Amino acid sequence: MASNRKLLVLPGDGIGPEAMRQVMRVVDWFDKRRTVSFDVKSGLVGGAALDAHGTPLTDETMALAQDCDATLFGSVGGPKWDNLPFDKKPERGLLRLRKEMDLFANLRPALVFDALADASSLKRDLVAGLDILILRELTGGVYFGEPRGVSTLADGQKKAVDTQVYTTREIERVARVAFELARKRSNKVHSVEKANVMHTGVLWRETVTKLHAAEYKDVTLEHMYADNCAMQLVRRPKQFDVIVTDNLFGDILSDCAAMLTGSLGMLPSASLGAPDATGRRKALYEPVHGSAPDIAGQDKCNPLATLLSFAMMLRYSFDLAADADLVEQAAKNVLATGIRTPDIASAGASIVSTTQMGDALLKELDKLAA
Repeated sequence: MASNRKLLVLPGDGIGPEAMRQVMRVVDWFDKRRTVSFDVKSGLVGGAALDAHGTPLTDETMALAQDCDATLFGSVGGPKWDNLPFDKKPERGLLRLRKEMDLFANLRPALVFDALADASSLKRDLVAGLDILILRELTGGVYFGEPRGVSTLADGQKKAVDTQVYTTREIERVARVAFELARKRSNKVHSVEKANVMHTGVLWRETVTKLHAAEYKDVTLEHMYADNCAMQLVRRPKQFDVIVTDNLFGDILSDCAAMLTGSLGMLPSASLGAPDATGRRKALYEPVHGSAPDIAGQDKCNPLATLLSFAMMLRYSFDLAADADLVEQAAKNVLATGIRTPDIASAGASIVSTTQMGDALLKELDKLAA
């Protein structure tokens, strides 16, 4: 079936290309078995782009990302590029994509598969059935605020400055996404900041409270300081449904929540922009785990986070909920059989390679589609 779904694939560095190869096998499976097809283009990003073009992201690849319906991203970075100037580091390619596409809403699920509940650092009864969604504001805050930089003082000391900045509009638009998502889940939002010590926290709390009162009274809203939220995530994580917070706190809290699931190798993410006149949002989907250069090229990595990012893409960019459910169920079923990549291995598990995990997923998809 012909399709105008335009997909840009950016495998990146480290284990990114290995995981992406298995996901592209699933993309091909959908084309053949579900008549869900994509016009796929690929490009370089991060260290791969630096090696080929001298920049972590070319203008041509940036233009492809702006034109496509969704971007599926692998990972960037590695020791090879650690000593480059700040503006040349591989990670700047990802930051440019987020900034120029205005991908302000980062969705980080923390979902515990029953087969992996014992892999969590917390006791099973605290995490079994856990399903949290952390919504991180992604294009504002301290990572982008000005002034920023390092200067030398008159006495020879150095001074570093990073500035936390937020506007009412930036806070309101990410909070709106949080409330809309909560309506499709358990109808509860925790808004997280540090209103007790930060002016941006005061504005954040005021703005979210006002929006809630005006448009989302049906959704339960609770406010929580970021340090308390970190504590509560390891004390009683199932009290949360949707957590919405700023860029810095979201970065920290989402990694904290990630470890409740047992492995970064299992976690997807989505970064969404504002809807245009047609309702289309620019979007980028990526695994949380990073480039893992220590195992790159060894066929050891876990492709499930990239696969589940693809499932998020089906759900949020193309409104293909049934197909997203199919991918997620295939992953659950494979794990239930005891098949594991090394990062999620447990006693008695059947340890497989990246490619073998891809084989198992395709077999499970065949069963589910039969």
